[in-house]
Amino acid sequence: MLVGIGGAGWYVWDTYQDNIRSIMGWEEPKDYEAGQADGEALVTIVSGDNGSSISRTLASAGVTKTPEAFYSMLISTGQSPTFYPGVYKLQKKMTSAAALKTLEDPASKLENSALIREGVTEETILKNLSETLKIPLEDFRAATKDPSKYGVKADSLEGWLFPAMYTFDPGATATDVIKTMVARTVRSLNDAGVPDSDRQRILTIASIIQREARSSDDFYKVSRVIENRLRPNNQETFGKLQMDSTAQYGYGEMHDGTASSSQAALDDDNPWNTYVHTGLPVGPISSPGDTAIDAAMHPADGPWMYFVTVNLDTGETVFSATYAEQQKAIGQMQTWCRAHPDSGC
Repeated sequence: MLVGIGGAGWYVWDTYQDNIRSIMGWEEPKDYEAGQADGEALVTIVSGDNGSSISRTLASAGVTKTPEAFYSMLISTGQSPTFYPGVYKLQKKMTSAAALKTLEDPASKLENSALIREGVTEETILKNLSETLKIPLEDFRAATKDPSKYGVKADSLEGWLFPAMYTFDPGATATDVIKTMVARTVRSLNDAGVPDSDRQRILTIASIIQREARSSDDFYKVSRVIENRLRPNNQETFGKLQMDSTAQYGYGEMHDGTASSSQAALDDDNPWNTYVHTGLPVGPISSPGDTAIDAAMHPADGPWMYFVTVNLDTGETVFSATYAEQQKAIGQMQTWCRAHPDSGC
């Protein structure tokens, strides 16, 4: 009886702990405490970034504790600073106030450097490069117009511009920059053992993994879900791959800040939308990193056919083998989203 009561209590806590914390006033602190900062974190600011978007970027880089911490600090203190594009060196586990002070310090900005985040699109990368390296965007668009001059057999360089931290010589041209990034992608493909003939397919899968998975362990599980659903006998059962990231990419709503897709995106008949077309999309949807590329080549073993992130703050993701299990997990996600209406659901 005690075991049953304990199990029931744990289920209630695990499922509703956010609601319970809110009611009881037990919320976790949104910000780190002074004195916890250590290590190094690189953060990119681009034109158009504001306090809200930078707040999410800082949390993603491990600088601040939660996606809303930095922005909440700006609002509560009535500050409206000007942020300049570039790559900045900060520390992990900083207070929001300390992070702001560092971003305002010119010594924190790295010159002739560009930090490309994983999972962003070619167009976003080119704008980032232009703003941080002070090279005209038109030069980058011209440099990427013909992928064949970099040895890439594809219609575009989507997926081929490797996400990493780069430092270039002051006289580097747009072509020099793109050549370096493509070469870095080739190195990652070689390290993962990808045959030349299979590179575009693996990059396409890796780009989906990069957008869908929330942790390094999940990369290999998401890869398995993709492979399982692509099997001919499973395609007859499930019909299509149905990855939201592909629908968002094809419809142009990939970076709108929400995890869910609009109905218009899900219904749009573009060649990337795996809700409409069978098999993989026509090409990559983002630039994947080393782990995503390796996961695309080496999926985990498992029977999973579905997955859903049930906590967008922690990235907790539930993988399911059956539709019934998936529906239960979706219910868990919906409960979390109702309790966190401003968390990007």
